[in-house]
Amino acid sequence: MGIIGRITSDIKLMLQRPPRQQFAAICHRRKKKTGELEVLLITSRDTGRWVIPKGWHMPGKQPYAIAEREAFEEAGIKGKATVEPIGFYTYMKKMRGGHKVPTRVQVHALEVKGAVKEFPEKGVRRLEWVSCDEAASRVDEPELKMLFGDFAKMSQSAAPAAKKAAQTA
Repeated sequence: MGIIGRITSDIKLMLQRPPRQQFAAICHRRKKKTGELEVLLITSRDTGRWVIPKGWHMPGKQPYAIAEREAFEEAGIKGKATVEPIGFYTYMKKMRGGHKVPTRVQVHALEVKGAVKEFPEKGVRRLEWVSCDEAASRVDEPELKMLFGDFAKMSQSAAPAAKKAAQTA
């Protein structure tokens, strides 16, 4: 590579912005009768792709609280998110005007405590409860696919206790 190529490459690197940051929730629950793990998928507003609830930074709010708020606004879900993230994934976020920006998503597990019928984005998105395997097959982002697999494995250790609790309820 010549001097012009190196200078061009260096300038491009200097002008690149760091990835934008979003915060998301893998909303999860167990079926009452079987104790099987289910996760929530929602459709995106613009393309109808399967995604998880996520949103941008909110001043004064912790990342896990942002994940909880997005789950409520986008899907009517009430629950408690883990303070520590369970993982991260990246994707190219399509912005107004059509340009795309690299976006890093910090993911928190959110245990569902309930749901409401009326919420801000009702009617704008479809919601479906599915297995982690099904969720992984529906989402586009490879790292999110892996997160669903990891989450299923992590949750398996809790499955016997949940199944026993469901049987005694």
